[in-house]
Amino acid sequence: MTILVTGGSSGIGRAIAVHWAGLGHDVIVNYHANDGAAEETKQVVAAAGGRPVLVKADVGTQDGVRAVTEAVRRETEVLDLYVHCAALAVTGGALEVDPTLLAQAIAVNGTSLVPLVQGLLPVLQRGSSVVYISSRGARSVVPSYVALGPSKSLGEALIRYLAVELAPHGVRANTIAAGPLDTPAFRTMFGDSAQARLDGAAAANPSGRGLGFDDVIAALELITAPQNVMIQGQTLMVDGGISL
Repeated sequence: MTILVTGGSSGIGRAIAVHWAGLGHDVIVNYHANDGAAEETKQVVAAAGGRPVLVKADVGTQDGVRAVTEAVRRETEVLDLYVHCAALAVTGGALEVDPTLLAQAIAVNGTSLVPLVQGLLPVLQRGSSVVYISSRGARSVVPSYVALGPSKSLGEALIRYLAVELAPHGVRANTIAAGPLDTPAFRTMFGDSAQARLDGAAAANPSGRGLGFDDVIAALELITAPQNVMIQGQTLMVDGGISL
């Protein structure tokens, strides 16, 4: 089994890569800039039992998309799972965000899904899955989150469109929307207030605790399980009920 994780060198992307490596699978990890984090991910993936492949590329660009899709097609004839975790963490409200950075964030977090799936189509076979990692900010306003929230809303919409066209190929496309998670991107977005936000979310969660990577991975296993082939184009919220 081979999986691709874009934005897989840290946070939930790394956790997903390491989990599937622990099952003995090949793991292709795309990252953009942090060579140190990528090398560390490569080591933990290998230690977990998987075969790691690093692909350094900015999926917000055509060249980056091409580099990722060509690397995947070189490595495998069948891509069983593609998880899109790539995100450009740009902080700021709608009246202050840099429009150029906003456009870049939308490309990385949202629109890159389409050319990536197009380029991966030759290795997406019956039983393969595409999963987009989203968040609560896709459907409700989160302060300083305008670059990520709307781009994730776009990603969710693109997954629905892709699901309809991929279904005849036997390929599933779905979204997992996660609650607040302690990731480098979260801490970049919210800076000094990040820990207080995480603590507050945990205290307010009706399930009695904050969200962990294992919760998201369990949802990913559920939505990609072979017996759930009729789950298509859906968004599964994993947050303990705090968004309710």
